Amino acid sequence: MTPAATTMERRLRGRCYCGQSRYEVADAFRYAANCHCSQCRRTTGSAFKPFAGIERDKLSVIDGAESLLIVGEVHNHDAHCGRCGSLLFSVVRDGAYVHVALGTLEDAPGVRPDRHIFVGSKAPWFEITDDLPQFGGHSS
Repeated sequence: MTPAATTMERRLRGRCYCGQSRYEVADAFRYAANCHCSQCRRTTGSAFKPFAGIERDKLSVIDGAESLLIVGEVHNHDAHCGRCGSLLFSVVRDGAYVHVALGTLEDAPGVRPDRHIFVGSKAPWFEITDDLPQFGGHSS
């Protein structure tokens, strides 16, 4: 291997349901979790949102950037496909990080959720049945 090849990060592909919006992200996630907060449940229509966090500059929208539906502020928002509404990622931490919705990845990431967060507001009809640690809010 050449020195350049050892520093290259594996890139993962992701897309929305209809295929209009596509992105690439480095497989260098810092953390991953299952979020049970009411906002994540509403944006996904599910009991929780499995996500992985990474620095904002490691994600690039490669198709459909001009038609993304941005819900929120410049440095703190959810990015959805403007056509089908799929939640692709959330910009967090004053714009420094993104939380990639793991269900939109086409390639398998090298990280898996290792905790449940905001279980204090989880859906009352859902039961967590795995052994991952659970936190009422953010994990420490």
